[in-house]
Amino acid sequence: MTILGIGNILQKDDGVGVYAATYLRKNYTFSKEIEIINGGVEGINLFSIFENDDTVLVLDSVELEDEPASIYLIPSYELSGHGLNSGGAHEIGVLQILDMLELQGKPLPEVTILGIIPQHITFDMALSQTITEAFEDYITTALQYLKKKGIESTRKDQTTSLVEVIQAMKKL
Repeated sequence: MTILGIGNILQKDDGVGVYAATYLRKNYTFSKEIEIINGGVEGINLFSIFENDDTVLVLDSVELEDEPASIYLIPSYELSGHGLNSGGAHEIGVLQILDMLELQGKPLPEVTILGIIPQHITFDMALSQTITEAFEDYITTALQYLKKKGIESTRKDQTTSLVEVIQAMKKL
């Protein structure tokens, strides 16, 4: 299984998926092997992840008509019904990858998007207060999804806060 954080950390709440992937890697151990990848805005360049793994959880912000910080768990077969084609380049990349796999006759992985409605998409390396306050719920939803997949999580003794994760990304 792969957890793939996507988004642009230079555009405020759009980077939530990248921050969440880093947060999970730094703060939890898992009962089964999980690869956690920060995919950023690589889009179509992430093709091999979807080609080589049979289960992918994508962490991302999603542009849907709902209140900021609303959390959605969307299976890939429902993606077109949620307006993700009109989203950012990384959402288009995920849909294009699935289409390419299907056109090549390759098996499609089980892809689920864990999306959160952003408060602000603007040039800033931070998260809005609204998304920061909802971040633990977002992480909890990811951990509940993993548990349903038979993967238990254990919080590490030494943890890294969300603020520390964001600060470390600013230094890259």
